[in-house]
Amino acid sequence: MRGKDDDGGGDGDGEWLANQQMTTISTHFFSDSKKTAFSISIIENMKEDYGLFVWPCSIVLAEYVWQQRLRFSGNCVVELGGGTCLPGLIAAKVGSNVTLTDDAKRLEVLENMRRVCELNKLKCKVLGLTWGVWDASIFSLHPKIILGADVLYDARAFDDLFATVAFLLQSNPGSVFITTYHNRSGHHLIEFLMVKWGLKCMKLLDGFSLLPSDKAARLSGNIQLAEIVLNHELIEETSSSGAR
Repeated sequence: MRGKDDDGGGDGDGEWLANQQMTTISTHFFSDSKKTAFSISIIENMKEDYGLFVWPCSIVLAEYVWQQRLRFSGNCVVELGGGTCLPGLIAAKVGSNVTLTDDAKRLEVLENMRRVCELNKLKCKVLGLTWGVWDASIFSLHPKIILGADVLYDARAFDDLFATVAFLLQSNPGSVFITTYHNRSGHHLIEFLMVKWGLKCMKLLDGFSLLPSDKAARLSGNIQLAEIVLNHELIEETSSSGAR
């Protein structure tokens, strides 16, 4: 029901048309030995502030998934704060069992995920998952690898994000969180939160070192990739202190 202008000439149609004009499809190519292996198409909408745009961190993380494809093949993967979910789609393409997630309240983003999966003929589960909220959705996840591209952009959400990551890592022994982020996030704050939540960084890479030269030339910024796991020593130390 459109409201007062049901004849097709009202504000509702104007808003719909404006939304369509802001929508575009970008194509992302992944190659091996100078030969294109496949491409992924992403529906983007510039009207959205964050969720429906492919950010540089997503491109870096997607390239890392492609380069590490043997590690991903056959494993369960969850992407947190997926947005346009390019890294998760690459994981699905190389044989992972993928669940794509974003804030449960962001229905437009979740619906766009479903459309993108359909567009690329990929079977991924799409799930509304709000960081720091302990409902049925988070208990249904059993990932070996957790992905998060540019999820460290809002310091107000860091605690909820790390609480969610820590829970998933604790619930799934041997799992890892792989994230890409701009250094604007402040690595010292990230290090503090890792200690707070019993985590540690196992690998820290310069994101641009992972990219083919043609992709690197189109991006800017200071992007890092981190692999984060449970810090068992810290957890054991904390448990021992509590026992005393």
